[in-house]
Amino acid sequence: MSNTKFDVVGIGNAIVDVLAHCKEEDLGRLNLVKNAMTLIDAETADSLYAQMGPGLEMSGGSAGNTMAGIAALGGKGAYIGKVRNDQLGEVFSHDIRAMGVSFNSTPATSGSPTARCLIFVTPDGHRTMNTFLGACTELGPDDIDAELIASAKITYMEGYLWDRPEAKEAFIKAAKIAHEAGRQVSISLSDSFCVDRHRDSFRDLVHNHIDVLFANEDEIKSLYEVDTFEEALAEVRVHCKVAALTRSEKGSVIVSGDEVIEVHAEPVAHVVDTTGAGDLFASGFLYGYTRGDDLATCGRLGSISAAEVISHMGARPDADLKELVAKTL
Repeated sequence: MSNTKFDVVGIGNAIVDVLAHCKEEDLGRLNLVKNAMTLIDAETADSLYAQMGPGLEMSGGSAGNTMAGIAALGGKGAYIGKVRNDQLGEVFSHDIRAMGVSFNSTPATSGSPTARCLIFVTPDGHRTMNTFLGACTELGPDDIDAELIASAKITYMEGYLWDRPEAKEAFIKAAKIAHEAGRQVSISLSDSFCVDRHRDSFRDLVHNHIDVLFANEDEIKSLYEVDTFEEALAEVRVHCKVAALTRSEKGSVIVSGDEVIEVHAEPVAHVVDTTGAGDLFASGFLYGYTRGDDLATCGRLGSISAAEVISHMGARPDADLKELVAKTL
């Protein structure tokens, strides 16, 4: 993976997050499914926004969060995503560039507004996400910059993109470009409900196009329709070069062929908001992976990054990750 300009290029839904605390009973009153990511229309987005408490607004999106984390660790990242030339589009563009990520996707001048995700955070720190995709739905093969993809060690995509045919085409195009250039391809499965919707095509994608897979316990069990994590582990090790599987407070398991590495979760004094935990785990892991660290170290970097982001509101790091890693490793 030499002669590259970037460590990772991410492809994802360019979304502005709006986060607010809520009570458990609020989820029932609003008919929200706890811990799920639900796609909503513009009318529902307006209705839910009107019923949220005081919110925190910042650029987000799963792959965007991962790229921000990689930059915070000192890696070189770029991002491909679709925004509109509106206020939220400017918020997203400013935030991701301010984090040190290259973002040169051309904003849409017509069509749907920039996407937003309304996130309800319960007292236990868990998040319930409601996403209006807006301009994200317009991401397609024409948005893939072949030169950019070929210039990165790894192309990384979020599973949420798999909901739309044009985005699927875009990622398959990017994966082929990456592999033809001798690079690697990675994906996060993102959400077990997303896996349920597209299980067969996800399996085909993972088995034929992916080198590094990220998934949590529920997602990997859903992918292979099995009841236990051990069964899922036996399946995925056959199909992926590397799989990094997160298990919340149980830590993570990294598998590559016959090699199985268990990584403990980093201690967190108080879990405030789990938004972005998987995204930042991917940040740490990919940062280590692209600089040639062994898989155990990659897993530790993922755990350290994830622990930092769940200690505060929002899915982007607050602390100096480079300094935190230097103290912890």
